[in-house]
Amino acid sequence: MDLIYFIAGLVILGFAGEATLRGAVGLAQRLNISPAMIGLTVVGLGTSLPELVVCVEAALDGKPDLAVGNIVGSNISNILLILGVGALIFPLACDSRSVRRDGGAMIIATLLCAGLGVMGYIPAWAGLGMLALLGAFLCWSYVRDRNDRNEATELHEREAEDLPDAPKSLSINIIYVVVGLVGLTGGAALLIDGATGIARGFGVPESIIGLTMIALGTSLPELFATVIAALRKHGDVAVGNVIGSNLFNILGTLGATAAIQPLSVASDIASIDIWVMLAATIVAFQLMWTEWKISRIEGAILLCAYIGYIGSLIVRGVITV
Repeated sequence: MDLIYFIAGLVILGFAGEATLRGAVGLAQRLNISPAMIGLTVVGLGTSLPELVVCVEAALDGKPDLAVGNIVGSNISNILLILGVGALIFPLACDSRSVRRDGGAMIIATLLCAGLGVMGYIPAWAGLGMLALLGAFLCWSYVRDRNDRNEATELHEREAEDLPDAPKSLSINIIYVVVGLVGLTGGAALLIDGATGIARGFGVPESIIGLTMIALGTSLPELFATVIAALRKHGDVAVGNVIGSNLFNILGTLGATAAIQPLSVASDIASIDIWVMLAATIVAFQLMWTEWKISRIEGAILLCAYIGYIGSLIVRGVITV
Protein backbone atom coordinates (compact mmCIF):
# COMPACT_ATOMS: atom_id res chain seq x y z
CA MET A 1 0.00 0.00 0.00
CA ASP A 2 2.89 2.39 0.77
CA LEU A 3 4.25 1.92 -2.74
CA ILE A 4 0.80 2.65 -4.20
CA TYR A 5 0.59 5.84 -2.14
CA PHE A 6 4.05 6.85 -3.33
CA ILE A 7 3.30 6.24 -7.03
CA ALA A 8 -0.10 7.92 -6.78
CA GLY A 9 1.53 10.93 -5.12
CA LEU A 10 4.09 11.20 -7.93
CA VAL A 11 1.41 11.03 -10.62
CA ILE A 12 -0.77 13.63 -8.92
CA LEU A 13 2.23 15.91 -8.36
CA GLY A 14 3.13 15.68 -12.03
CA PHE A 15 -0.32 16.61 -13.34
CA ALA A 16 -0.92 19.21 -10.63
CA GLY A 17 2.46 20.86 -11.24
CA GLU A 18 1.74 21.05 -14.97
CA ALA A 19 -1.70 22.57 -14.35
CA THR A 20 -0.30 25.15 -11.92
CA LEU A 21 2.47 26.10 -14.34
CA ARG A 22 0.03 26.54 -17.23
CA GLY A 23 -2.28 28.66 -15.12
CA ALA A 24 0.57 30.78 -13.77
CA VAL A 25 1.91 31.42 -17.26
CA GLY A 26 -1.57 32.42 -18.44
CA LEU A 27 -2.06 34.79 -15.52
CA ALA A 28 1.38 36.34 -16.11
CA GLN A 29 0.58 36.89 -19.77
CA ARG A 30 -2.80 38.41 -18.90
CA LEU A 31 -0.98 40.82 -16.57
CA ASN A 32 1.34 41.79 -19.47
CA ILE A 33 4.43 40.54 -17.68
CA SER A 34 7.33 40.42 -20.12
CA PRO A 35 8.44 37.07 -21.56
CA ALA A 36 11.90 37.60 -20.04
CA MET A 37 10.43 38.00 -16.55
CA ILE A 38 8.17 34.97 -17.07
CA GLY A 39 11.20 32.91 -18.07
CA LEU A 40 13.20 34.18 -15.11
CA THR A 41 10.56 33.61 -12.43
CA VAL A 42 7.72 31.35 -13.56
CA VAL A 43 9.99 28.65 -15.03
CA GLY A 44 12.12 28.27 -11.91
CA LEU A 45 9.21 28.61 -9.51
CA GLY A 46 6.89 26.42 -11.55
CA THR A 47 9.26 23.47 -11.88
CA SER A 48 10.23 23.80 -8.19
CA LEU A 49 6.64 23.76 -6.90
CA PRO A 50 6.64 19.98 -6.22
CA GLU A 51 9.79 20.33 -4.10
CA LEU A 52 8.32 23.31 -2.27
CA VAL A 53 5.03 21.66 -1.33
CA VAL A 54 6.67 18.35 -0.40
CA CYS A 55 9.30 20.07 1.75
CA VAL A 56 6.83 22.27 3.61
CA GLU A 57 4.48 19.35 4.31
CA ALA A 58 7.37 17.10 5.39
CA ALA A 59 8.75 19.76 7.74
CA LEU A 60 5.35 20.47 9.29
CA ASP A 61 4.85 16.72 9.68
CA GLY A 62 8.05 16.49 11.74
CA LYS A 63 10.15 14.90 8.97
CA PRO A 64 13.00 17.40 8.36
CA ASP A 65 15.28 14.70 6.90
CA LEU A 66 12.82 14.18 4.05
CA ALA A 67 12.67 17.92 3.40
CA VAL A 68 16.41 18.59 3.40
CA GLY A 69 17.14 15.34 1.56
CA ASN A 70 14.63 16.33 -1.11
CA ILE A 71 16.38 19.65 -1.79
CA VAL A 72 19.91 18.27 -1.79
CA GLY A 73 18.95 15.18 -3.79
CA SER A 74 16.95 17.23 -6.31
CA ASN A 75 19.86 19.57 -6.99
CA ILE A 76 22.24 16.63 -7.41
CA SER A 77 19.86 14.92 -9.83
CA ASN A 78 19.28 18.19 -11.72
CA ILE A 79 23.00 18.49 -12.43
CA LEU A 80 24.20 14.92 -12.81
CA LEU A 81 21.10 13.17 -14.17
CA ILE A 82 19.14 15.86 -16.00
CA LEU A 83 22.05 17.75 -17.56
CA GLY A 84 23.63 14.38 -18.38
CA VAL A 85 20.53 13.10 -20.15
CA GLY A 86 20.02 16.42 -21.96
CA ALA A 87 23.61 16.51 -23.23
CA LEU A 88 23.38 12.92 -24.45
CA ILE A 89 20.32 13.85 -26.53
CA PHE A 90 22.02 16.92 -27.99
CA PRO A 91 25.13 18.85 -26.84
CA LEU A 92 23.96 21.69 -24.61
CA ALA A 93 25.13 25.12 -25.72
CA CYS A 94 25.39 27.73 -22.97
CA ASP A 95 24.96 31.52 -23.08
CA SER A 96 28.08 33.03 -21.55
CA ARG A 97 26.48 35.99 -19.78
CA SER A 98 23.65 33.86 -18.45
CA VAL A 99 26.08 31.29 -17.06
CA ARG A 100 28.19 34.01 -15.45
CA ARG A 101 25.21 35.74 -13.84
CA ASP A 102 22.70 32.98 -13.04
CA GLY A 103 25.30 30.23 -12.69
CA GLY A 104 27.34 32.40 -10.34
CA ALA A 105 24.23 32.98 -8.22
CA MET A 106 23.63 29.19 -8.17
CA ILE A 107 27.15 28.57 -6.83
CA ILE A 108 26.75 31.23 -4.13
CA ALA A 109 23.42 29.73 -3.07
CA THR A 110 24.97 26.25 -2.96
CA LEU A 111 27.86 27.49 -0.83
CA LEU A 112 25.34 29.07 1.53
CA CYS A 113 23.45 25.78 1.75
CA ALA A 114 26.68 23.93 2.49
CA GLY A 115 27.51 26.38 5.27
CA LEU A 116 24.10 25.91 6.86
CA GLY A 117 24.52 22.15 6.52
CA VAL A 118 27.75 22.30 8.50
CA MET A 119 25.86 24.11 11.26
CA GLY A 120 23.46 21.16 11.33
CA TYR A 121 20.46 23.45 11.72
CA ILE A 122 18.64 25.96 9.52
CA PRO A 123 16.83 28.50 11.71
CA ALA A 124 13.89 30.64 10.66
CA TRP A 125 16.03 33.78 10.30
CA ALA A 126 18.26 31.97 7.81
CA GLY A 127 15.22 30.90 5.82
CA LEU A 128 13.94 34.48 5.72
CA GLY A 129 17.40 35.63 4.69
CA MET A 130 17.45 33.17 1.77
CA LEU A 131 14.05 34.39 0.61
CA ALA A 132 15.30 37.97 0.80
CA LEU A 133 18.36 37.06 -1.27
CA LEU A 134 16.18 35.40 -3.89
CA GLY A 135 13.92 38.45 -4.06
CA ALA A 136 16.90 40.77 -4.36
CA PHE A 137 18.43 38.65 -7.14
CA LEU A 138 15.16 38.56 -9.10
CA CYS A 139 14.68 42.31 -8.77
CA TRP A 140 18.27 43.00 -9.82
CA SER A 141 17.95 40.62 -12.78
CA TYR A 142 14.69 42.24 -13.85
CA VAL A 143 16.21 45.72 -13.80
CA ARG A 144 19.29 44.50 -15.69
CA ASP A 145 17.16 42.72 -18.31
CA ARG A 146 14.95 45.79 -18.79
CA ASN A 147 17.77 48.33 -19.02
CA ASP A 148 20.44 46.25 -20.76
CA ARG A 149 19.07 43.69 -23.19
CA ASN A 150 21.63 40.88 -23.54
CA GLU A 151 22.04 37.11 -23.97
CA ALA A 152 20.58 36.45 -20.51
CA THR A 153 17.45 38.44 -21.42
CA GLU A 154 17.03 36.52 -24.67
CA LEU A 155 17.55 33.21 -22.84
CA HIS A 156 14.73 33.94 -20.40
CA GLU A 157 12.49 34.86 -23.32
CA ARG A 158 13.25 31.53 -25.00
CA GLU A 159 12.50 29.76 -21.73
CA ALA A 160 9.08 31.42 -21.74
CA GLU A 161 8.54 30.34 -25.36
CA ASP A 162 9.28 26.71 -24.44
CA LEU A 163 6.64 26.70 -21.70
CA PRO A 164 3.39 24.79 -22.33
CA ASP A 165 0.61 26.77 -24.01
CA ALA A 166 -1.56 28.51 -21.45
CA PRO A 167 -5.36 28.92 -21.62
CA LYS A 168 -6.50 32.32 -22.91
CA SER A 169 -9.40 32.69 -20.46
CA LEU A 170 -8.66 34.38 -17.14
CA SER A 171 -11.18 32.23 -15.27
CA ILE A 172 -9.71 29.00 -16.69
CA ASN A 173 -6.22 30.11 -15.70
CA ILE A 174 -7.41 30.74 -12.15
CA ILE A 175 -9.08 27.30 -12.08
CA TYR A 176 -5.84 25.72 -13.31
CA VAL A 177 -3.87 27.37 -10.50
CA VAL A 178 -6.38 26.52 -7.76
CA VAL A 179 -6.86 22.91 -8.86
CA GLY A 180 -3.11 22.55 -9.34
CA LEU A 181 -2.31 23.81 -5.85
CA VAL A 182 -4.91 21.50 -4.31
CA GLY A 183 -3.47 18.60 -6.30
CA LEU A 184 0.07 19.49 -5.25
CA THR A 185 -0.98 19.48 -1.59
CA GLY A 186 -2.79 16.15 -1.84
CA GLY A 187 -0.09 14.54 -3.98
CA ALA A 188 2.63 15.66 -1.58
CA ALA A 189 0.74 14.15 1.36
CA LEU A 190 0.42 10.81 -0.44
CA LEU A 191 4.07 10.91 -1.50
CA ILE A 192 5.30 11.61 2.02
CA ASP A 193 3.07 8.95 3.60
CA GLY A 194 4.18 6.37 1.05
CA ALA A 195 7.86 7.26 1.34
CA THR A 196 7.72 7.22 5.13
CA GLY A 197 6.05 3.82 5.11
CA ILE A 198 8.64 2.43 2.70
CA ALA A 199 11.48 3.78 4.83
CA ARG A 200 9.93 2.31 7.96
CA GLY A 201 9.27 -1.05 6.30
CA PHE A 202 12.84 -1.47 5.07
CA GLY A 203 14.50 0.24 8.00
CA VAL A 204 16.07 2.86 5.72
CA PRO A 205 16.70 6.37 7.10
CA GLU A 206 14.30 9.03 5.89
CA SER A 207 17.27 11.06 4.68
CA ILE A 208 18.11 8.31 2.14
CA ILE A 209 14.49 8.20 0.94
CA GLY A 210 14.50 11.99 0.57
CA LEU A 211 17.76 11.94 -1.40
CA THR A 212 16.57 9.23 -3.79
CA MET A 213 12.90 8.43 -4.34
CA ILE A 214 11.42 11.79 -3.35
CA ALA A 215 14.20 13.86 -4.93
CA LEU A 216 13.96 12.01 -8.23
CA GLY A 217 10.16 12.14 -8.20
CA THR A 218 9.97 15.88 -7.59
CA SER A 219 12.67 16.49 -10.23
CA LEU A 220 10.56 14.97 -13.01
CA PRO A 221 9.25 18.38 -14.22
CA GLU A 222 12.84 19.57 -14.73
CA LEU A 223 13.68 16.30 -16.50
CA PHE A 224 10.74 16.60 -18.91
CA ALA A 225 11.48 20.29 -19.59
CA THR A 226 15.16 19.55 -20.27
CA VAL A 227 14.45 16.61 -22.56
CA ILE A 228 11.98 18.71 -24.58
CA ALA A 229 14.47 21.59 -24.81
CA ALA A 230 17.27 19.22 -25.90
CA LEU A 231 15.07 17.60 -28.54
CA ARG A 232 14.31 21.08 -29.88
CA LYS A 233 18.08 21.78 -29.82
CA HIS A 234 17.52 24.58 -27.30
CA GLY A 235 20.53 23.68 -25.19
CA ASP A 236 20.76 27.09 -23.56
CA VAL A 237 17.16 26.75 -22.37
CA ALA A 238 17.88 23.30 -20.89
CA VAL A 239 20.89 24.64 -18.99
CA GLY A 240 18.95 27.73 -17.88
CA ASN A 241 16.12 25.55 -16.56
CA VAL A 242 18.52 23.57 -14.37
CA ILE A 243 20.34 26.64 -13.08
CA GLY A 244 17.05 28.40 -12.27
CA SER A 245 15.59 25.31 -10.61
CA ASN A 246 18.63 24.76 -8.38
CA LEU A 247 18.64 28.43 -7.40
CA PHE A 248 14.92 28.35 -6.52
CA ASN A 249 15.29 25.03 -4.70
CA ILE A 250 17.84 26.44 -2.26
CA LEU A 251 16.87 30.09 -1.79
CA GLY A 252 13.14 29.68 -2.42
CA THR A 253 12.10 26.19 -1.34
CA LEU A 254 14.62 25.60 1.44
CA GLY A 255 14.30 29.21 2.55
CA ALA A 256 10.49 29.13 2.70
CA THR A 257 10.47 25.77 4.46
CA ALA A 258 12.95 26.87 7.12
CA ALA A 259 11.08 30.15 7.61
CA ILE A 260 7.89 28.19 8.30
CA GLN A 261 9.52 25.36 10.29
CA PRO A 262 13.22 25.48 11.28
CA LEU A 263 15.05 22.42 9.98
CA SER A 264 17.65 20.11 11.46
CA VAL A 265 20.14 18.61 8.99
CA ALA A 266 20.81 14.86 9.25
CA SER A 267 24.45 14.04 10.00
CA ASP A 268 24.91 11.92 6.87
CA ILE A 269 23.53 14.68 4.63
CA ALA A 270 25.73 17.28 6.34
CA SER A 271 28.89 15.18 6.09
CA ILE A 272 28.42 13.65 2.62
CA ASP A 273 25.56 14.69 0.39
CA ILE A 274 25.78 18.46 0.72
CA TRP A 275 29.41 18.24 -0.39
CA VAL A 276 28.42 16.01 -3.31
CA MET A 277 25.92 18.70 -4.30
CA LEU A 278 28.57 21.43 -4.03
CA ALA A 279 31.14 19.41 -6.00
CA ALA A 280 28.60 18.58 -8.72
CA THR A 281 27.61 22.26 -8.97
CA ILE A 282 31.22 23.43 -9.34
CA VAL A 283 32.03 20.72 -11.91
CA ALA A 284 28.92 21.55 -13.95
CA PHE A 285 29.74 25.26 -13.85
CA GLN A 286 33.26 24.48 -15.09
CA LEU A 287 31.85 22.34 -17.92
CA MET A 288 29.50 25.17 -18.92
CA TRP A 289 32.38 27.65 -18.82
CA THR A 290 34.63 25.46 -21.02
CA GLU A 291 33.78 26.35 -24.61
CA TRP A 292 30.31 27.34 -23.34
CA LYS A 293 28.76 23.93 -23.91
CA ILE A 294 28.29 20.49 -22.36
CA SER A 295 29.24 17.80 -24.86
CA ARG A 296 27.80 14.31 -25.16
CA ILE A 297 30.93 12.81 -23.57
CA GLU A 298 30.65 15.19 -20.64
CA GLY A 299 26.94 14.36 -20.39
CA ALA A 300 27.80 10.65 -20.21
CA ILE A 301 30.31 11.36 -17.44
CA LEU A 302 27.67 13.29 -15.46
CA LEU A 303 25.17 10.48 -15.90
CA CYS A 304 27.70 7.84 -14.79
CA ALA A 305 28.50 9.97 -11.75
CA TYR A 306 24.80 10.03 -10.85
CA ILE A 307 24.51 6.25 -11.19
CA GLY A 308 27.55 5.90 -8.95
CA TYR A 309 26.05 8.28 -6.40
CA ILE A 310 22.76 6.37 -6.29
CA GLY A 311 24.76 3.15 -5.88
CA SER A 312 26.55 4.67 -2.89
CA LEU A 313 23.21 5.63 -1.34
CA ILE A 314 21.94 2.07 -1.76
CA VAL A 315 25.06 0.78 0.01
CA ARG A 316 24.54 3.30 2.81
CA GLY A 317 20.94 2.19 3.18
CA VAL A 318 21.91 -1.48 3.33
CA ILE A 319 24.62 -0.78 5.92
CA THR A 320 22.13 1.17 8.01
CA VAL A 321 19.68 -1.71 7.93
